[in-house]
Amino acid sequence: MSDYFAPTLLDRLSTLWRDLMPARADVIADGIRPDLPGGDLEKVHAQMDACLDGLGGDVSARSRAAQLGQAYLSLDLTGKERFLRLMAEGYDTDHDTVRDAAKALLAATDDAGRAKAEQTLHKALVAPRVHLLTQFNALPSGVKFLVDMRTDLLALGGKDMALQGLAQDLRALLASWFDVGFLELRRITWDSPASVLEKIIAYEAVHAIRSWDDLKNRLDSDRRLYGFFHPKMPGEPLIFVQVALVEGMAGNIQALLDEAAPVGDSAQADTAIFYSISNAQKGLTGISFGNFLIKKVVETLSAEFPRLKTFATLSPMPGFRKWLDERLAEGERGLLLPAEHKALTTLARARGGAVAAKGGLKDMLSQPGWHLDAEQAEVLKIPLMRLGARYLAAERRPPRNGGAVTARDSVAHFHLTNGARIDRINWLGDTSEKGVQQSAGLMVNYLYKLNEIERNHETYSGQGKAVLSSSVKALLKD
Repeated sequence: MSDYFAPTLLDRLSTLWRDLMPARADVIADGIRPDLPGGDLEKVHAQMDACLDGLGGDVSARSRAAQLGQAYLSLDLTGKERFLRLMAEGYDTDHDTVRDAAKALLAATDDAGRAKAEQTLHKALVAPRVHLLTQFNALPSGVKFLVDMRTDLLALGGKDMALQGLAQDLRALLASWFDVGFLELRRITWDSPASVLEKIIAYEAVHAIRSWDDLKNRLDSDRRLYGFFHPKMPGEPLIFVQVALVEGMAGNIQALLDEAAPVGDSAQADTAIFYSISNAQKGLTGISFGNFLIKKVVETLSAEFPRLKTFATLSPMPGFRKWLDERLAEGERGLLLPAEHKALTTLARARGGAVAAKGGLKDMLSQPGWHLDAEQAEVLKIPLMRLGARYLAAERRPPRNGGAVTARDSVAHFHLTNGARIDRINWLGDTSEKGVQQSAGLMVNYLYKLNEIERNHETYSGQGKAVLSSSVKALLKD
């Protein structure tokens, strides 16, 4: 659960759920300690059993679920892990019942018998913990509570099979509740509620919003910010995208976000640059909205601005430096071409260093502010642009569980899956500390050509190949 919002959520849910709970002194949350030691864990266990008993009708069920949720919110990290482990292990499927139901299905000899056996097996496969989880859905802000519970689960899960099983059950529930058909696309402006604007600042994951003036600049007339919202979480963006309306392709994020730059004329813009897409809810990891968000925003912008002809991103390459450092550490033969090797060696010797080209590249990149040294940056430009193109176009993760190969870079995978092509790599497109550390300052434009999206998607998903522009292909030539 986000440190920024956890106290607010706790206070809000405490207020919302208070009226659902009995006016008695034995409300469970009032009698348990934050780390949930053994005796207190038994109280929680009894409360979970009571939630599953189904006695007393809907009002009583909501009251019991509210008490259980209130108890969870009162726990520290240790207590939450004990709570979740109890739910994962104590309310899993009954494996003996599942096995018996499967045997009965295999033994069925007629249609009626098979239908009955299938129903029995289906019921047996639904773990009691799923019924526990669904009870929170009926509470005010209960969906947000479950999203944050999954955030906690993902942080704890690791290789723990029991907690992974609970996380998978919760993911399946959330995926059904957060079907894209239920989502609302909403434009966020300077006049949006302050609580939403605060969350945009807190959740922005690509280019940190430094101040209210910075946010106001990103919401000006030549900019757009859209988010997906769910009716059960009306004040919480699920994912949001920031767009700049410009003339021509943008290649530098500092210029794009310059608060002192004049406001552009959006009516004359021919290009929409998607420069930041941020998932706002960690608990919805693995439930994809981004591709639908881009398509909806393209439709919305096209209707508002008929002059727009180009839809592209200005994206980071967050794993490039890590990949390059691994190649340098392994001493990959041929990493640098002969001309690049010569240029680096010449510069190193001219500055008093007799350093091997491979070491010279590593040493130069490790120097703070290397990109501010014009001579050094010019020598590094050719190899880094070429290696950046290789990283995006050719470096792949091996297939998992029989799936296809995927781009090593997570941002590249996202856009290639959505049918974009790698259009242009931008030298020193992001000279922030984060940009230099993660991407050696490189940024990339992914281009969405509406008549090519489906074909590009099939090329990547089916063959693992990225569609490249001629300029990117040229970088890859030896």
